Amino acid sequence: MPAIAWMLVIFGASTEIGSSEHTSRFLIPILHWINPHISGVGVARAQLLVRKAAHVTEYAVLALLLLRAFRWQAQATFVRQAAIVLIVAAVYAATDEFHQSFAGTRTASLRDVMIDCCGAALGLAAYWLLASRRAPALAKSTHA
Repeated sequence: MPAIAWMLVIFGASTEIGSSEHTSRFLIPILHWINPHISGVGVARAQLLVRKAAHVTEYAVLALLLLRAFRWQAQATFVRQAAIVLIVAAVYAATDEFHQSFAGTRTASLRDVMIDCCGAALGLAAYWLLASRRAPALAKSTHA
């Protein structure tokens, strides 16, 4: 259920609500508060960076939630589970971009699908790094 709920959040962000026109209403004042002398080009660059970072973050969280959902398959290796998660995330990213093509102020972008997939892979890599660091500590504590 958490993964499905997060997919609905992503779906909602793909509507007019998540358009740059709407997000700029709060992002631009924040940028001007941080740097009152920021140029128009600087605002545009920062807005693009924040929006693409949102893609990465959304899909990193989705990958972690999907991994949690697929963990019931205890016999499957992490690599197999991660591959399934990446496929599901990639398919969802593609359908999400297709959904955006129907919103008036949004456009579909293959580049965004790739950014989303990188976000999912980053989420899985972060999980793997944390889990591999924790596993030796757990093994050591069970032998003591």
